[in-house]
Amino acid sequence: MRYEDLIARPLDVCRAILEFCHLPVSLAEQGVKALNVDSQRNSVMARSIIAKFKEPELTPEKKEKLNELLKHFGVPMIGDEPIIEGTLTGS
Repeated sequence: MRYEDLIARPLDVCRAILEFCHLPVSLAEQGVKALNVDSQRNSVMARSIIAKFKEPELTPEKKEKLNELLKHFGVPMIGDEPIIEGTLTGS
């Protein structure tokens, strides 16, 4: 499953995940509610703490190095459509 799909269509993606796992699709709404709970709320990875950090700048040099690494592992490069065979999309 792609994070982007989960954020854009959480109910559809939860249904697809449940269906894939042969679990009751009727649990999808509860799954969406669970996504809104900060499972790391009592740790250093809490949303309230992470929100204080700025996203690092992706310079052309960093992008080139990252794309070399991604190509080495055979996954989509930065800027490409990030769908890998077998990915659940919820559509």
